Order: sequence, then C-alpha cells, then structure tokens
Amino acid sequence: MNAPLPLRGRAIVVTRPREQAGELAAGIRALGGEAYLFPLLDIRPYPDAAPLARAAARLTEYRFAIFVSANAVRHALPSLLAHWHDNLQAVAVGAGTAHALAAAGITRCLFPSEGSDSESLLALPEFFADRIRGQKIVIFRGDGGRELLAQTLVERGAKVAYVPVYRRSAPSAGREEFCGALAACRFDALTLSSSESLQYLIEIAGHLPALYAIPIFAPHARIIDKARGAGFAKVILTATGDAGLLAGLGAYAYN
Repeated sequence: MNAPLPLRGRAIVVTRPREQAGELAAGIRALGGEAYLFPLLDIRPYPDAAPLARAAARLTEYRFAIFVSANAVRHALPSLLAHWHDNLQAVAVGAGTAHALAAAGITRCLFPSEGSDSESLLALPEFFADRIRGQKIVIFRGDGGRELLAQTLVERGAKVAYVPVYRRSAPSAGREEFCGALAACRFDALTLSSSESLQYLIEIAGHLPALYAIPIFAPHARIIDKARGAGFAKVILTATGDAGLLAGLGAYAYN
C-alpha cells in the first residue's frame, strides 16, 4: 500500500536561508508537495573578522561556547577548531544547531530536548544561577538579535561575551517573482523560522491582500504572536525542527 502524500498538489513557501532550506524542502516534496524557496534572510559573514579571531585566541578561558543557530556554527567553528579544548562545553540553542555542530565534529553538545530558543536554553539546569555563577561564556551569533540570553546569564552571575560572526539582511533577489506568484494565489502555505523573517516578509509583500490569507506555519510562539498581531488570518504553531513543521503542514492539509 502506498504511503499517504498529505501535501499532494500543495505549494509551500520555504523562507529559511538557502543554506538551511534543503532538508525542509526535501521533506515537503517527499509528502507530495511543491517546495517554493524564497529565503527571507540573506546571511553573509560579519565584515570584521577581528572579534572572532580574538575569541578564538582566548577560547581556553571559556567554560561554555553557545551557538545560537546553524549559521553561527557555519561562520564561527572553522576558526575555533584549532583552539578547542576538552573543558569547553559546546551549547546549541536547538537540535538543528546541535546537528550542525555534530556534522562539523563537535559531538559533545548540550541543547534543550524541547524548544529551540533562548527561553528553552535558559531552562536547562546547567544554566541555573547556582551552577553558572562565575563561569565564563562566549556566545556566537549574528549581528544584533535578542538580548535575553546574555542578559539573563549575566543576571545569574555568569561572565558573558558576544561575538558577531554573520550579518542578516533582507533578500536582494526574487522579490518580484514571489510577489507575482503570491498575488496569483499560487501558494497554499508559508513557513517561518524567525520573527525577523516575518518582518521582511511584511516589508516585501505586505501591500498584497493575498499575503494575509495564506496559512502561516511557525515553530515558535513568539513568531505566532507577531503574525497574529500583524493581521494574518491563519497562524499555526508547530513542533520544532523540520519534523515539527512537516507534521503541522501534513495535519493541516488533511483538515
């Protein structure tokens, strides 16, 4: 008996950065759907390499190295591997980032079993105040972003350094094609993985009424809340990771 294809005939927009979109797109196709790639974030190396070089040279001083995304792993880890030491605990915000670390050879990684955001990471016992007080932590991330993680760790007594290793920007290509397809109602659903992506989506296509009718799928409550506040009619919270998004898409398609 053939396996069910719940997304047969459905066109799903994948908005992740192009380097991270492949597995989700493949999963959509495996369920019978069409994956339309429109990365809402362009990811480029941080223009100043000096902060990363300094952090690499001082890596032996740190107890924890936190990577906030797979992009942070991709842009920071090659410069760090020669300085990695046994006492340094790699930390990932979620399973996807942990997978990127493992693929690069860092298999001893601490990450939340549920969730993939700062709140989930801060809930781990290893980062409670009585265990983290006095520890030195380096966080590899993009230029800008949420300050909750570092602020909370500092409040709990840790010594924290931020190192920007990549820069995010709005997509520079494909806007007209995407808006044309959206206006023609070619899409059945759209996936989002960050609040920043939602912001760029509205900047690019917010003038089109069809945008607000398309079902939005996201694995974070923060994105869901912002999408609802922006006026999207159908907003669906899924479990985290590719598996969570695919399960949410499949379940919705059956209804």
